[in-house]
Amino acid sequence: METARLETERLIMRRWREEDREPFAAMNADPEVMEHFPALLTRERSDALVDRIERHFDEHGYSLWALELRGSGRFIGFAGLMLQTFDAPFLPAVEIGWRLARSAWGHGYAIEAARRAARYAFEEAGLDGLISMTAVQNRRSRSVMERLGMTRDPAEDFDHPLVPKDSPISRHVLYRLRRPATT
Repeated sequence: METARLETERLIMRRWREEDREPFAAMNADPEVMEHFPALLTRERSDALVDRIERHFDEHGYSLWALELRGSGRFIGFAGLMLQTFDAPFLPAVEIGWRLARSAWGHGYAIEAARRAARYAFEEAGLDGLISMTAVQNRRSRSVMERLGMTRDPAEDFDHPLVPKDSPISRHVLYRLRRPATT
């Protein structure tokens, strides 16, 4: 299955390269970047995530694209689509998500990449809907979800089964985005 390389005004969204692994591992070891996740990732776990992302590309034709700044070529994180299948009443479903290095925060890169990934999901991958989820207190990601046009039904909020019950980030919000109606 051919994997799309996507572009936006300021970003190149592409498959992962070996040289992305080091800055990605640094991101995943940054307490601020990982504030709303259960734990920091070791280099080994970070590399395993890249391997999983790449397998998803091979199986589905889309995944979490590595984000590169146009011009500089600097790796700043990821954004894209990932099939989620853990035990929850709203799954299986394709999640739209993003994770950026702290130095890339506040520039609008997450929403720019998310908009392009959503367009790919609906126009090229033929998906009917997307979900996104995060810890209740993750206002930055929730803001991106809302700016993307996603909606939340508080009745669908849930305790994430892969997060320890006693963790302050156990409670998650669920947002949805439906394929736009065509006229």
